[in-house]
Amino acid sequence: MARLSRAAAARPLVLHVFYRFDVGGLENGIVNLINHMPADAYRHAILALTEVTDYRRRIRRDDVQFISLRKPPGHLFRLFPRLVRIFRELKPAIVHSRNLAALEVTVPAWLARVPVRIHGEHGRDVGDFDGSNKTYQWVRRAYNPFVNHWIALSRDLATYLTGRVGIPVRKVTQIYNGVDAGRFRPAVSPEPTFTDCPFPRPEHWRVGTVGRMQTVKNQTLLARAFIRALELAPELRPRLRLVMVGDGPLRAEAQALLAAAGIAELAWLPGERHDVPEVLRGFDCFVLPSLAEGISNTILEAMSSGLPVIATNVGGNPELVDEGRTGKLVPAGDFEAMAQAIIAYAQDPEQARAAGRAGRAEVERRFSLDAMVGGYRRLYDRCLGIDRKSN
Repeated sequence: MARLSRAAAARPLVLHVFYRFDVGGLENGIVNLINHMPADAYRHAILALTEVTDYRRRIRRDDVQFISLRKPPGHLFRLFPRLVRIFRELKPAIVHSRNLAALEVTVPAWLARVPVRIHGEHGRDVGDFDGSNKTYQWVRRAYNPFVNHWIALSRDLATYLTGRVGIPVRKVTQIYNGVDAGRFRPAVSPEPTFTDCPFPRPEHWRVGTVGRMQTVKNQTLLARAFIRALELAPELRPRLRLVMVGDGPLRAEAQALLAAAGIAELAWLPGERHDVPEVLRGFDCFVLPSLAEGISNTILEAMSSGLPVIATNVGGNPELVDEGRTGKLVPAGDFEAMAQAIIAYAQDPEQARAAGRAGRAEVERRFSLDAMVGGYRRLYDRCLGIDRKSN
């Protein structure tokens, strides 16, 4: 445990380290953390090993410093001297890295004598969706001596760290993401929302998803499930519509699948958008078809928006979705089961609305921003030996 002077403890600096600071659930969680943590508790800075994008504008505080290293592909070793200089210049009390791509910074942070090095695990690694990759386990084990404490966003990830990797239980804290329940709120009929969607309500029932369209998110599974749902329940064709918001390599693939099935006109894939709260309020059901997840911000945002959730039974998803009460869980990769879940809600809108109401209540009870911010603040204080009551 580090000990800071009373003056230094007044507003210690937390340096948050990412591979890239861009649109995404991980980054959204940090935006919420910085925006909602009391300004008199901690200062914050963000360091991206590659690039800090315009997503930085989501941070409302004007005292946050942003640093882009523009690292080329490959290991971080060559940048260790530069990182040591940065850490010595900024003098952070805590370096808080996220996910495997940023774990290496704990070594230069140790060399620079940063008092506390914290590493967060926010989701599964690409190519290691079940956590069985021995190399990734070994890497985490090798860097553990340079990490004072680990944070896991889900019980699933905490079990991975303490079980397969072998991190001592005392060094691991599990903290759920929180969601801004004021920003992500249920639609109030007849409130207009998501007005440029080509499928007007109430004559259409919109099932949709939001997120980067990349392999791990597996949006093509939802496209296949939508196609299959209309094959199994053709009576839904006049009413059921698909909306997939986001950009990435799977967008064109999903469009091709829908076109080949002859139902391209029943789906809308508008690309990336920045009005996600309004988009979610325009859905009737939210679907997350991922191959792997930590704790999904989009599931929490959908629940907060009063939507029933259909999600694959992977990672932390079963910790969020209460099967049969706030949504439905289906096996990963099973488009038939996903199609059946979509049909069940589309044919019984009241059941869908009841699940949405239960999800909203669950967010208010378990996944508030106050709970998340409080969890991080208590851990930071404990690692630094700060007793707020005596200050």
